Amino acid sequence: MPAYGGIERTSTVVIGTGLSGLAVASELQRRGVGAIVVDGLDLLGAGNPANTSSLQRCDAADAATLRERNEILRHLRNYAASHKLDIRNDVRALQLDHLDADGLGVGGLDAGEHLHDAAHRMQPWAVSTPNGILYADHLVLTRCAHSQLRRMLAELGVAAGQNLMGAMHALGMYLVGVGELITPTPKEVLRQAKLVGQAISAKVNPDGMPSLLPGGLALPA
Repeated sequence: MPAYGGIERTSTVVIGTGLSGLAVASELQRRGVGAIVVDGLDLLGAGNPANTSSLQRCDAADAATLRERNEILRHLRNYAASHKLDIRNDVRALQLDHLDADGLGVGGLDAGEHLHDAAHRMQPWAVSTPNGILYADHLVLTRCAHSQLRRMLAELGVAAGQNLMGAMHALGMYLVGVGELITPTPKEVLRQAKLVGQAISAKVNPDGMPSLLPGGLALPA
């Protein structure tokens, strides 16, 4: 982990260290896609520029599925520990920024590097944490409401229209564990995590996905 003010680069940043975050991180691991999982977004929002947005927590425990959720969480935590997933429970995401060509100044150029080379290596998402900045090609959110997502996309200058998911995916942003009106069941969370893992893996490995590692959760029929 970098010292304060450090910079790290990864394929995917997952925000949320609960069931949803662990589920998608495990799917990405099985597909050979690097990811860093950080907590929260509760503190996001104060004084943010126009291209960021605050996302509040909207997940709530469902007593009827608590036992199932806890069993899946136990399995996922064991998988994360045995496969050394990069789960940072004590690091909170403070701010999200979507970068474009105008964001090349963030982080600066390496010595002797041309602007074209910097643009090639620039990743579109910057997640600010107390320890520094995480740059990533993909961002997975696990705590938010659809209305908040629409506001965030509007701040990014994206008109989502009726196809909210399509607009998000075009930006490299995905949802796991988020429903239209209610919190998804644990089975639905696993289904969403599998789909998002497949989608990101297909972008990271467009010429063919690597063989899946064993140990994943089998989705109930």
